[in-house]
Amino acid sequence: MKAVVMAGGEGTRLRPMTSSMPKPLLPVANRPIMEHVLRLLKRHGLNETVVTVQFLASLVKNYFGDGEELGMELTYANEEKPLGTAGSVKNAEEALKDDTFLVISGDALTDFDLTDLINFHKEKGALVTVCLTRVPNPLEFGITIVDEEGKVERFLEKPTWGQVFSDTVNTGIYVMEPEVFDYVEADVPVDWSGDVFPQLMKEGKPIYGYVAEGYWEDVGTHESYVKAQADVLEGKVDVDIDGFEISPGVWVAEGAEVHPDAVLRGPLYIGDYAKVEAGAEIREHTVVGSNVVVKSGAFLHKAVVHDNVYVGPHSNLRGCVVGKNTDIMRAARIEDGAVIGDECLVGEESIVQGNVRVYPFKTIEAGAFVNTSVIWESRGQAHLFGARGVSGILNVEITPELAVRLAGAYATTLKKGATVTTARDHSRGARALKRAVISALQASAIEVRDLENVPLPVARQQTARGSAGGIMIRTTPGVPDSVDIMFFDSQGADLSQASQRKLDRVFARQEYRRAFPGEIGDLHFPSSVFDSYTGSLLRNVDTTGIAESGLKVVVDASNGSAGLVLPSLLGKLGVDSLTINPGLDETRPTESAEARRKGLVRLGEIVASARAAFGVRFDPVGERLSLVDEKGRIVEDDRALLVMLDLVAAERRSGRVALPVTTTRIAEQVAAYHGTQVEWTTTSPDDLTRVGAEESTIFGGDGKGGFIVPEFSSVFDGTAAFVRLIGLVARTQLTLSQIDARIPRAHVLKRDLATPWAVKGLVMRRVVEAAGDRHVDTTDGVRVVEADGRWVMVLPDPAEAVTHLWAEGPDDASAQALLDEWSAVVDSAGR
Repeated sequence: MKAVVMAGGEGTRLRPMTSSMPKPLLPVANRPIMEHVLRLLKRHGLNETVVTVQFLASLVKNYFGDGEELGMELTYANEEKPLGTAGSVKNAEEALKDDTFLVISGDALTDFDLTDLINFHKEKGALVTVCLTRVPNPLEFGITIVDEEGKVERFLEKPTWGQVFSDTVNTGIYVMEPEVFDYVEADVPVDWSGDVFPQLMKEGKPIYGYVAEGYWEDVGTHESYVKAQADVLEGKVDVDIDGFEISPGVWVAEGAEVHPDAVLRGPLYIGDYAKVEAGAEIREHTVVGSNVVVKSGAFLHKAVVHDNVYVGPHSNLRGCVVGKNTDIMRAARIEDGAVIGDECLVGEESIVQGNVRVYPFKTIEAGAFVNTSVIWESRGQAHLFGARGVSGILNVEITPELAVRLAGAYATTLKKGATVTTARDHSRGARALKRAVISALQASAIEVRDLENVPLPVARQQTARGSAGGIMIRTTPGVPDSVDIMFFDSQGADLSQASQRKLDRVFARQEYRRAFPGEIGDLHFPSSVFDSYTGSLLRNVDTTGIAESGLKVVVDASNGSAGLVLPSLLGKLGVDSLTINPGLDETRPTESAEARRKGLVRLGEIVASARAAFGVRFDPVGERLSLVDEKGRIVEDDRALLVMLDLVAAERRSGRVALPVTTTRIAEQVAAYHGTQVEWTTTSPDDLTRVGAEESTIFGGDGKGGFIVPEFSSVFDGTAAFVRLIGLVARTQLTLSQIDARIPRAHVLKRDLATPWAVKGLVMRRVVEAAGDRHVDTTDGVRVVEADGRWVMVLPDPAEAVTHLWAEGPDDASAQALLDEWSAVVDSAGR
């Protein structure tokens, strides 16, 4: 005996879940509904099955194939147009005409005893047996009345409450004899209960109703879909659950990685190769699909999460459905009844209200409050570049595919045959992505010089030696699961805003250049990179007095790539040095603020016990530098900038210093005291680089450990800053604590406020209006200067839904009051 599974419906009431997926493939407990149906058929010996398909038919065929994996024989009957419940079965008549057959829906979850149903049919000698069940709300179903013998007396399709005469409804499961095809016209829409059954009853044909015991849920609405998940987890329906029950009601599939410190409160299901981090909480009736990542602090309750979804830290999902390949970013909130379609992006700190529908391929911007469905709007990423190049979570936002497209777009902005220098940090993720980048560059007729793992300043310097540009891939500072893809110009500096926009346009149009076979670029590995770097550094930076000074320094390489340069450099400097943490550790390509602080405290202890002149700590890519004075005290980054400024200006006595406008105005006092002047720049690193490259510039810094040594290069370089600092200290004969003590204390406070993209322009207009007749500086954002010299700066973030505020006053209380005052202005505009 054969079965026919009807799998051609569009499932319009389940959109947006069914916008890109046929209803029978919707997962229940991480397995398609139709697979549950097929397994039920197999349990009852119905191994030969015909599947009728129409909407997104290829997806159903591709998933189930010929049924071999299930131990069944599947064939398909394809409808060119919707033919109704009877018409679709008529379309499969050739395969069903020789024997009794069973009809079942591919999108209803059930565990009915089909063997008993078939036996009932045969005992009654029926032409058609309709499988019935009792439900509390029959409005959405066809009501059926049977007599004492089980013979059907009356049908009524989808009644109103005034027409309800029974709670016994038609489940859409039938056992039929082939003669029934005589009553179904071919190639026209025909329904069983609306067209065929009334005709059979009129002619007195034997139609029986079998009232089944067991579970049945027509998964036709979002509510019933979520209910079906809960019912499976509660054990109310007899279906196979793929996985291991590690504790009562907690099912975990093969390969899933659940941290012992994650909170699990069953019944729940975690799919194969999913990863649940420490601090995540997953509660009752939640289904987590295959390859899902649930980050620390995330909370899920009654949530159905399809495959390959990223659930960001501190996000909150309650009673919602999230489609496959969707990214839920940090602290996003999705409320009860909301449905997010496939391949969407829900931005940081955004809120999707209950019962909202977000259709596939949509972006909810960071900080947005969404209370109406997002159907037609499609908002892609406004721009690629953030503060550190193109940044994002590895294998979530930054994938090998994206790296290939980015590199192809970058290559398209250059001439064929040009050379690009590539480099990376010591992380595995950067290594994998760089290989993708190199392939894309070569395929776009670009010659590649690969430096492999080098410090970021070395990559910049090598790029400036004859390359048209460069690409460096590193782990995002302080964010170990994210990466930055950094693009350089021919001078090794970050791309200018104009060049970024050009790359943006090429990427958005996807008009990538491809090389002919004879134009494929070559790959070279330059030698003596570190010797070239250190030789150039020592030739250009003043090292007089170092060898004679007898200085002793402690250098912390932070287990990063800076340690690759230090051995040859320290030997040539002739300084007494102690190097700690010199070896590479690819498991720690970056460090948290807490780890960095601990490292500095430890460095301070070593400096004090060794009676060294000072200690320096490099970041893992050798770009930035932190200082510890001779007493072992940490010199905070903003103070280190002033100390370096004081040393440089005191020695040079003229020239310009490049500083971002967010720097304390005490820097002006220090510079002026020594006869130099400050050139204020925007907060963009490429603007600092631009001023740093000008002939009269003697120093630059950003107050975050980034220092520019113009006589060597115009970009941040921790190693160059270290060499310059040794020379300055050796010649001045002053300690860092003495220099720090003669500089006034600064009182600059910073605050970040969430601001939806849509109101950022309004925020800035309100700030200018609120400034009134006070002095306004628009070098970057809006800086409002009070008559007494206090100032506040408001700057919208270019890549995130955030507004940054800085305020400076004569003391912390004054700066705090100013910050509070202008935060209120920003908040009022953002409401």
